[in-house]
Amino acid sequence: MTSIYLSSDNPRWVPKTEADLQAAVDGGLFEESHHLDLKKAPNSKGDNKELARDLASFAVDGGTLIIGVQENKDSRTFELAPQPLNGLPEKIEQVARTIPDPPLTVITEEVSAAADDGTGYLIVHIPASPLAPHMVDNRYFGRGDKTKYQMGDAEVVALHMRRRNAEADTLTLLRKEMDEDPLRDIGTQSHLFLVAQPTAGRRDMCLPITGAKDWNQRLHMLIRRALESPRTRAALSGMGFSPDLSSAHQGHRRARGVALSSSGLGAGRIFSPEGRSSDEQVIELQFFEDGGLRLLMTRLSGANSRAYESPDEAEQVIFDSAAVVFTRHMLELIRLISEDVGYHGNWAVAVGANRLRGRRRWSQSMFAGYHRYSADTYEESTGTTLAELRDAQGTVSRRLLGPLLRSLDSEEAFESALAAEG
Repeated sequence: MTSIYLSSDNPRWVPKTEADLQAAVDGGLFEESHHLDLKKAPNSKGDNKELARDLASFAVDGGTLIIGVQENKDSRTFELAPQPLNGLPEKIEQVARTIPDPPLTVITEEVSAAADDGTGYLIVHIPASPLAPHMVDNRYFGRGDKTKYQMGDAEVVALHMRRRNAEADTLTLLRKEMDEDPLRDIGTQSHLFLVAQPTAGRRDMCLPITGAKDWNQRLHMLIRRALESPRTRAALSGMGFSPDLSSAHQGHRRARGVALSSSGLGAGRIFSPEGRSSDEQVIELQFFEDGGLRLLMTRLSGANSRAYESPDEAEQVIFDSAAVVFTRHMLELIRLISEDVGYHGNWAVAVGANRLRGRRRWSQSMFAGYHRYSADTYEESTGTTLAELRDAQGTVSRRLLGPLLRSLDSEEAFESALAAEG
């Protein structure tokens, strides 16, 4: 269960039963605030619009809506009013995904009534959205002390500026990784970079993993869970790629963290070729104490030797499927880490690639794709919530990779991996 912020005195309250909710009512703990609202279930189209406005208002700073607790206007107290739960979570999620613009992803948790009659309470967590503010009916909504309000232009502009600054910070981290690429001056292949950073985590958030004696085994287990995730495997059906995350098998201690890498990339991130044709195919996953993740994969392109060409004339073509596969696996890793360490905040994620200019996408036919990429590098960043990581990794992947794939005319080829609910 996800904790609910009631007040500074009760910042991490976790209701698990109807008795917990009743105790909060009896103790006078409930009060509609900047982070909490209580109401009955929506029953009409107008109620759905009102719910969407509530969700949009909470999305600025994050908050919780409890459905099944209502206010007694006469006594100015709250009382339990259990609601039918059948189909209610799906209805709330549908409202969140279809009415606000851009869509919202929320986390819902059911608490059954003691009567066991199919009624109960729905706790709706709205994470602080990295895409806030959100519109409903062409208006932006924020949350005041106790109620929502329509935002003015100045506040909307300030929020958009805050988002752009956060994205710029993430791109700075990405560019640092690209600048420090240990194979920067080696070979001709395009390289893929992925960066993820928790936006509100403690500096030692992941120390229980990185500082453990069996950290190497734990990282391998995280990778295995990410690769074997049923949802991710379904979204990437038929899209295997080599190397994959499991190719990073060598463990290394790094500054403020640990890493797994493939053969050839050793201590100190020193590249030592072994004289094999696959030497240039390197993968590295760095995992830091503060939760930061960095991924390097150096086979984003490869030689496309056609029958009528000599190997020396073979052009480098882009494996766009690799970008999709590794982005989905990176997002699944972030989700697993969030849940393992109990971090429910947002993440900043960025993807980058280099050596792209003039290159086309690889095709299963004997000819490469038609469209050549017109820039040397690609960079894109976004924020994401735990709710999106649980239920909408495809949406996040599209935000990160959409511009690249559209430039290569291949976005439609990855529809299952970029689907809104994938």
